[in-house]
Parts: sequence; structure tokens; C-alpha cells
Amino acid sequence: MQVKLNIKKGDLVRVISGEARGKEGKVLSVDRVKMRATVEGVNITKRHTKPNAKQPNGGIVEKEGTVHVSNLMVVVGGKVTRIGHSVDAKTGRTVRIATKTKEVIK
Repeated sequence: MQVKLNIKKGDLVRVISGEARGKEGKVLSVDRVKMRATVEGVNITKRHTKPNAKQPNGGIVEKEGTVHVSNLMVVVGGKVTRIGHSVDAKTGRTVRIATKTKEVIK
């Protein structure tokens, strides 16, 4: 079952809980079924790989792991904020807004 989330790919987020608390990064991908997001530079894991076509020598590859979306908050204007929804007067579409500053989040 997919859940509607307030965090989207491309958002700037800050980790608010866990080992990576305080780190900021851009959301690379979101898994709506597992409610987890991959954030740039957060939760780095090391994977030992055998030689293959991409890496002829093999070695240790570092990549981002996922973080649960409950541990993330969107950053707008340098401050973390909750996300609200509002109807845009011009287009009539629902848009995301920052609850602290009331500005629309792209």
C-alpha cells in the first residue's frame, strides 16, 4: 500500500533523529511503500564487490542507504519546517507550503 508523503525527490531535508542527526542533504529517491528516502551524504554504507564490468578491480563501494521519512524534515530558507497544503488561487491546484513562512515549496 502506497502512502502519500510530504517529502519528495529533490527536496532539501535535515535528519532530526538517529545517528546522522543534524546532517542535511538532497532527497535522491523516495520509496512510498516502505516509507523510506535516500538522502545525499546520509547513512553511507560500504559494500565489498567482486570485479565486474563496471569495476574491473572490484573493491569497496560507498553508497547512501535509506532513512525513514519520520526522521526527516524539509528545510526552507535555512530552517526546518512542517509541510502544509493549500489551494493555489491562480491555478486551483493543491500546493505544498512551509507552515513557518507560508511560502510555496516547489
